[in-house]
Amino acid sequence: MADLVIRDADVVDGTGAPAYRADVVVDAGRIVSIVREAAAAGCQRPGATRELDAEGLALSPGFIDMHAHSDLALLRDPDHSAKAAQGVTLEVIGQDGLSYAPVDDRTLAEVRRAITGWNGHGDDIDVDWRSVGEYLDRLDRGIAVNAAYLVPQGTVRALAVGGEDREATPKELDRMRQLVAEGLEQGAVGMSSGLTYTPGMYAKDAELTELCRVVARYGGYYCPHHRSYGAGALRAYAEMVALTREAGCPLHLAHATMNFGVNKGRAPELLSLLDDALAAGADISLDTYPYTPGCTTLVALLPSWANEGGPEETLRRLTDDGTAERIRHDLEVVGADGCHGVPVEWDTIEISGVTEPALQAYVGRTVEDSAALRGEAPWVTARRLLVEDRLGPTILQHVGHEENVRAIMRHRVHTGGSDGILQGAKPHPRAYGTFPHYLGRYVRELGVLSLEECVARLTGRPAARLRLPDRGVVREGYRADLVLFDPATVAAGATFDQPRTLPTGIPYVLIDGRFVIEDGRRTDVLAGRAVRRAPM
Repeated sequence: MADLVIRDADVVDGTGAPAYRADVVVDAGRIVSIVREAAAAGCQRPGATRELDAEGLALSPGFIDMHAHSDLALLRDPDHSAKAAQGVTLEVIGQDGLSYAPVDDRTLAEVRRAITGWNGHGDDIDVDWRSVGEYLDRLDRGIAVNAAYLVPQGTVRALAVGGEDREATPKELDRMRQLVAEGLEQGAVGMSSGLTYTPGMYAKDAELTELCRVVARYGGYYCPHHRSYGAGALRAYAEMVALTREAGCPLHLAHATMNFGVNKGRAPELLSLLDDALAAGADISLDTYPYTPGCTTLVALLPSWANEGGPEETLRRLTDDGTAERIRHDLEVVGADGCHGVPVEWDTIEISGVTEPALQAYVGRTVEDSAALRGEAPWVTARRLLVEDRLGPTILQHVGHEENVRAIMRHRVHTGGSDGILQGAKPHPRAYGTFPHYLGRYVRELGVLSLEECVARLTGRPAARLRLPDRGVVREGYRADLVLFDPATVAAGATFDQPRTLPTGIPYVLIDGRFVIEDGRRTDVLAGRAVRRAPM
């Protein structure tokens, strides 16, 4: 007898097709039978060891978070309800060009420092890996949800070139090609970049094109956080389209937004650029989160020259008055490349987390507000935070536009990604709320997307980008990574004031046919594993 039958579910299958009523039978981690309208037709209904009445619930594939920062959280927090409770059954990590494999001892220490704001210090994790394959093997010991990995181009550059702003030598470029190839051979699904983060941002287009040729050869895709989401946003998008087309590599645009005042109402220009490229044969997809503020680290706003050479060099520059004044001028007057070419507006920069307990009073306040309370200029406050917290602060950037968010999520190549940073006392609510927020706010309340179309953007479409042969659709023979939710009540609990509140209306989540959420509560099941690149 089968393990489980889910009775009378409204199946939203992940293809975008209309929902239908069915009994869905699960056995040994896979969907073995789908019997449509069994009760109404008077058919013999399938049996199983366990029956689950799904009357009033939608059954969909598990949600795929195309842009996650859970690289260490998956190892640190076996519960991981931040994602499991949302119905996420697969996260794509290794994002924005910076992560923890491949590394050596030197680069591991540098990466830990550089992305403390994303993942914590990491000194609580026994890093017993160095290669991509070894990291994926570590995940295979058991994690809350499945994870796919992108080779981080910035980390690769740190290994082969170092932290300097210069072109790679032919020998160094060969080493980078080798590292990317090894990562893909060991199971990575593609390559990411963070082209406003050092040292990845020091790569010229020709270097990125050569690495993308390697990615294409292995059937992966390129996922860039490109060079500007502000003053040069359209030019930056066009740059990524052009270089991936030259390399013959599929392109997935990370957190595809049009932010800052210079881009208000300009999403149609981006979508026209993408439509022209798609019509010409380009292979493009994108992800977004359904919120207007962004989230990153405070140090990321600095001009790239201030971050050259790694974290210790950055701190040295910040403690030198003359150099710090140059940094301020670039930030406030010129518009630093780290701030997307737009002069910083300190009233839009909210501190969301710090690592030093003595600095907690800054959390939840904008830099401008904190500076006013102290009777000092905003740059003085920002500099103090960077130095005293040793580059640790995370921030929310309130620079987005709702009309752009809605326009981009309607595009036919759109998928969902949380870009969720789980660190900090007051993280962005997207980390805990992205997927139910799509279903509750943008489907039920606003009607921006139909239920079937939204589910396809969170399941089947990302699975196709990841080239997963048996996930992302409710179909016989596919893995039983499934979510049961109530379309009438599903909603994000997370808010900007209470960002770690879990969602409502998602009572059941299964991975490989095992309940990770049951009756709305997290079980102790660790059904997640590394999901490796499918062979060509």
